[in-house]
Amino acid sequence: MPSHYKGNSGVVRSLNAFINLMRASESVIARLQRRLSAEGLTAGQFGALETLFHLGPLCQTELGKKLLRTDGNVTMLVDHLDKRGLVRRVRKGQDRRFVSVQLTVKGKKLIQRIFPRHAKAIGQEMSALSASEQQTLRKLCRKLGRRDEIKTKEKK
Repeated sequence: MPSHYKGNSGVVRSLNAFINLMRASESVIARLQRRLSAEGLTAGQFGALETLFHLGPLCQTELGKKLLRTDGNVTMLVDHLDKRGLVRRVRKGQDRRFVSVQLTVKGKKLIQRIFPRHAKAIGQEMSALSASEQQTLRKLCRKLGRRDEIKTKEKK
């Protein structure tokens, strides 16, 4: 559904593109979330497990940056995963503020089991686009996501 806003044509075009982007994203995420829910995971919890699986132990701040989450949200996310025995917090040395988050054996087994199916489901979702369209979408999303970085470089 396009915007009903009757303003400047450039703004209306931007609103329509944004609406389509958000609807597509939310639709795909909802379908993928149903699969994760069957495992008792939220998308954020899955993202944390997947990140730790592929990158190894991270401090909570770094994990938050990778997941685009606030410190408070990451703390809550890790709390839930810790209670389920999927991750553990390890304090490093004397600085009690530095907490590394690591997968447990149970967490590693879970993500090893479900990640291939999740990746396949993403592949099925994205198959609505050709390989070329997927590459174009990736580049456009990256450009949009890095808008602030690009503007900063242009000012220099």
